[in-house]
Amino acid sequence: MPASAEVPDVRDVADLVAAAAVESPDKLAVVEAGGRSMTWAQLDDEVGRLATGLGAAGIVAGHRVMLVLGNRLEFVATYLAVLRAQAVAVPVNPLATPGELARMLADSGAKVVLADGDSVRSVRAGVAELARALDEHAHGREPGIDPELLTRAGTPRVVVVGSTLLPGERSYDHLRADRARFVPPLQDPEKLACLLYTSGTSGRPRAAMLTHRALLANIEQVAVVEPPMMHGNDVVLGVLPLFHVYGLNAVLGGVLRHRAKLVLVERFDPQGTLDIIDDEACSVIPVAPPVFAYWRGEDQLAERLGPVRLVLSGSAPLAPELVEEFVARTGIPVHQGYGLTEASPVVTSTLCSTRPPALSSVGAALPGIGLRLVDETGRAPEGEDPGEIQVRGANLFSGYWPDGADGPDADGWWSTGDVGFLDADGDLTLVDRLKEMVIVSGFNVYPVEVEEVIRELDQVTEVAVIGVADEETGESVVAYVVAPGADPAAIEVAVRDHCAVRLARFKRPRRIEVVDELPLTVTGKVQKGRLRGIERRRALGLLEEAP
Repeated sequence: MPASAEVPDVRDVADLVAAAAVESPDKLAVVEAGGRSMTWAQLDDEVGRLATGLGAAGIVAGHRVMLVLGNRLEFVATYLAVLRAQAVAVPVNPLATPGELARMLADSGAKVVLADGDSVRSVRAGVAELARALDEHAHGREPGIDPELLTRAGTPRVVVVGSTLLPGERSYDHLRADRARFVPPLQDPEKLACLLYTSGTSGRPRAAMLTHRALLANIEQVAVVEPPMMHGNDVVLGVLPLFHVYGLNAVLGGVLRHRAKLVLVERFDPQGTLDIIDDEACSVIPVAPPVFAYWRGEDQLAERLGPVRLVLSGSAPLAPELVEEFVARTGIPVHQGYGLTEASPVVTSTLCSTRPPALSSVGAALPGIGLRLVDETGRAPEGEDPGEIQVRGANLFSGYWPDGADGPDADGWWSTGDVGFLDADGDLTLVDRLKEMVIVSGFNVYPVEVEEVIRELDQVTEVAVIGVADEETGESVVAYVVAPGADPAAIEVAVRDHCAVRLARFKRPRRIEVVDELPLTVTGKVQKGRLRGIERRRALGLLEEAP
């Protein structure tokens, strides 16, 4: 099917599976690196049976269903089943800690949470923590979770994939109905389809509200790019986590749209992933920037990437020198893009550039997406000055959960918090972020969340968290900690141990600097710019100044 052709009778992402099942029932749709697979007909049947089972379990339109699953067939089928049932999918990181899960369960008000063998212990602990907080709140005691969140919360039912059940839990197999029943088609594309946790403009993770309209719009905006990112005969590597918007809608959504084959990989391993690419003859490789650093030392890289025709990089800026070196060694084109959770996610691509873009560019806007820069007054910046990036298009979210706050303005424009340049050809180059968010291996880390966890230690009086450049992960987390009178080595150990319990691995500080004081403004605000300056001097090997 040509990339520009419209898929008939598609009202939500799950309808793409139904259409593929009619057109190519016996073609492989999704395979796991471990060997399990589904054809389009089998996937459509599984989605229908799960959607029916969700209804039988009491899930109705608008109910939230949390997915705490790795890259496996059950994630794909359950996510699509939730959309087909017109409920709301809430995919979250399966490495999240119990405390993080408890907060997201409370905030989303999820009725059901699915876990697999790798995440079930954390999910059980998170559900128990939420139940304690609800009990404390009901009896007038101070709960361990924000009381405002608890107004939406209940104790969710746990559904377990491939692991032993505890009393009160249900298995994935029991959730699947014996046969699929008819589900009325989606009537309103503005219905909420997905909640994805991101920073928003606050610093605390908030859930972006993505409608069926937004998800499908971005899939179509990507599909009409020429030359296309995917063809129907492509084999697409699915190593990007499906809970992340890049893997969920840019990769999985594109595969569904083009009837390509998706090879699911549980986690990235430099050598193991290269083996999978070769074994499965993967032709399109969507990755995050750290992958290029991991593959830098691979002697036979060009040979091991033999089946690959295109590499797509997104979720964080990619160093120009890495792109240049990779292309020189392999001869495989690398196309970069810029995206955000709130844009479902793709905004620009170098495939949309009218001429070969600079290596630092993330390309031009996709068809149907408006892009402009504004200064602090809301006007276009003068001359070639950078400005804050604003986006407009049908792919934009509807604001942040639960009330749609901070969404697009009355004219449809949304301020991203990112700063960039636009050249005369419309190509975008990213400069900085207005937000303090740190991106580690493509995942968002919110300094305020890490700071609050470190402040839980009695010895710590002040803390400031920043991001620094990291060759392997793009950025890493550094914490500056003040603990008067304490032994610095002991404080460092205490902070690491506490963060290991309270934070997912990618959020934990890579380095902890114990200092006497933090640089403050006259109003008492930490001058994180000065801390970043110290880190820049450290990276350059210059004499470090005390903060």
